[in-house]
Amino acid sequence: MRGARPIRARAHRGTRGPSPGSAAARALDRVRPFASRRSPRTDPDTKVAAVTLGEVRAAPPEELESSALIDFLADGWGFDVEAVRYAPLGGGSYHWVVQDLEGKRGFVTADDLDQKPWLGDTRDSAFDGLRRAFDTAVALRDGGLGFVAAPISTTRGETVRRFGPQHSVALFPFVDGRPGTFGRYDTAERAALVTMVAELHLVPVVGSSTSRVDLELPGRGRLEAALRELNQTWSGGPLSEPARKLLAPHASDVAELLALSDRLALDVARSSTDWVVTHGEPHGGNVMRVGESHVLVDWDTVALAPPERDLWMLLGDDEEEANGYAAATGHEVDAVAMSFFRLRWDLADIAAFSDLLRSPHHHTEDTEKAYDALKFYVGAPDRWAAILE
Repeated sequence: MRGARPIRARAHRGTRGPSPGSAAARALDRVRPFASRRSPRTDPDTKVAAVTLGEVRAAPPEELESSALIDFLADGWGFDVEAVRYAPLGGGSYHWVVQDLEGKRGFVTADDLDQKPWLGDTRDSAFDGLRRAFDTAVALRDGGLGFVAAPISTTRGETVRRFGPQHSVALFPFVDGRPGTFGRYDTAERAALVTMVAELHLVPVVGSSTSRVDLELPGRGRLEAALRELNQTWSGGPLSEPARKLLAPHASDVAELLALSDRLALDVARSSTDWVVTHGEPHGGNVMRVGESHVLVDWDTVALAPPERDLWMLLGDDEEEANGYAAATGHEVDAVAMSFFRLRWDLADIAAFSDLLRSPHHHTEDTEKAYDALKFYVGAPDRWAAILE
């Protein structure tokens, strides 16, 4: 990453985007008509834009029982819970809808710090990474990006609090909206994402809290350990042995992809000089439609990175979208960086799912989904055959 620097040139100091009337501003206006309406601005009083989430997951662990959570919210946020309902939504986190005595609702997220390898290798480092990510999201929201679903700060100004050794808890505003679907976009949704990402990539660097993405694969050590132990019985849980037998025939393919990822990472580190604030996962599942506007959720992946970290999953075959983004930001999309971040996604999922299924677990909806996903991803070399040759 030597020589990498964030983009600053097109944004005035202290502003969130290009100069009014400038060429960059006019270019950004050409992107915005793709969407039916601009993304919602921050409320002038509360500076809040937030959403509920989609998809289903299993029940929370016992240590996250409701009475302890109620006391935790009262102590940290001064939020006196009158009613609480577990919301089996999303993946990788646990969620509750809470309501106070005055009828105000909030959305609570608890994260498992053992399942955040991109934030840190230990629970302490993962929590620090999560805090920095949420601090960045709040700074973006308060700086005028109303499409950022950022957490509510505690009475002590914290964006997230530790809940026991393994978990963290954050409180978000509750706003009804229609969730998108991972891997599928309608025209308005994709257009809104192009607009939001272009605006995000034009903001100046957000203080010192924003982490720089590590081009090293998150969870790589665990994946390499799994590959080394494919000739041994996996006894973590009921799906451990099926996962081992699924991965074993593809071990050499995965090793080749790891080597390819290393080569691409070196190319990206040498050639990518435009590092910007990126969301990290701007796919359809992280977009909520609220009326005629859109909101982007799940900011635990926010980091400084080449723009392609966001663009690979956003730009389709439509050259108009890529050209609109380039005109708005001044950044020409780099094909090598696009390939790198696409491959990194595949390998990170293989690492995460194989580690989960090697570890102690029960047969739940979550672990079954992890097994199905691993089954899909071990076919990844087929998608990379051309570049491997």
